Amino acid sequence: MAKTKILVIEDDRSLSEVLTYNLKQAGYDVLLARDGQDGLLQAQIKSPEIIILDLMLPVIEGLEVCRQLRSGARTKDIPILMLTARSEEVDEIVGFQ
Repeated sequence: MAKTKILVIEDDRSLSEVLTYNLKQAGYDVLLARDGQDGLLQAQIKSPEIIILDLMLPVIEGLEVCRQLRSGARTKDIPILMLTARSEEVDEIVGFQ
């Protein structure tokens, strides 16, 4: 049986290493992108079952990545978990939109 594929889009090297290690230990196949543009490309080509998305990314910011994923025919139904250090209520509201 194939492992569940998770795409982690995170530019912080230490955090992405911890996430990758723990997800692999839990039995997941982990793909890693370090910026929004690479994350979009990998999501379209590799069709992960879930995406863990940082909001503060280089090249294309996380909210724009999310918008593009939601508007893409191949990626619109992939569940997205947003990962961020932002803690303001307005950030939560924008994320849910």
